[in-house]
Amino acid sequence: MLKFNNVCFSYQQDNLIQDVSFHIQKGEFAALIGENGAGKSTISKLCNGLLKPETGDVLIKEQNTKITKSSMLARSVGYLFQNPDRQICQNTIRGEIMFGLSYILKDRALCEKRCDRIIEQFHFRGEQDPFHLSRGERQRVALASILVCKPELLILDEPTTGLDYRECVQIMEQIRELHKTGTTILMITHDMELVQDYADRVLVLNEGSLIGDGTCEDIMTNMELLRQASVLP
Repeated sequence: MLKFNNVCFSYQQDNLIQDVSFHIQKGEFAALIGENGAGKSTISKLCNGLLKPETGDVLIKEQNTKITKSSMLARSVGYLFQNPDRQICQNTIRGEIMFGLSYILKDRALCEKRCDRIIEQFHFRGEQDPFHLSRGERQRVALASILVCKPELLILDEPTTGLDYRECVQIMEQIRELHKTGTTILMITHDMELVQDYADRVLVLNEGSLIGDGTCEDIMTNMELLRQASVLP
């Protein structure tokens, strides 16, 4: 589903991602962890073509992001921003959910049907202004606008930042249900409790290099590796 082959990327003179290689299989739920500045968000933007590798290749369903338009990649990859206010761009919940869907489906009746279904699933009021909702509810609106497009790969960049416990559980349980249907998940997070509760596989990033890759149990019991990555189980 997602392959990084010897990927390097830098901003100006700073080498941020250094020779990173991994392969996430279809249907996996993987987490990417590491301290601030390790390069996690850069990895997430390389995963959907928002950034292009300087050397090496990123492949999504065998499509190379260097030569594939982001609009084509977006048909397979959903991306949930850390801050929903950088994602939401419509004045109603219905409008937000229909916005991305209308680019994928040209059948208006089918768009309306799928939109109605996810509004009911999330218990939204379609004509409500999303910017008048709480941070957690806005994150749920952003998530719904992605899920309605039925992505095969979902990238989560700190999906629970700024949410209280109840809001966090709501978001993550909806993501868990999506994973059960076969969607591949890559979650970037600082929250080790989230990792231990939901992820099957953990990738560990330190100063732009991948220093660990294994099952959640193996990674979370490797104290030396976690110390090197500046995270605690």
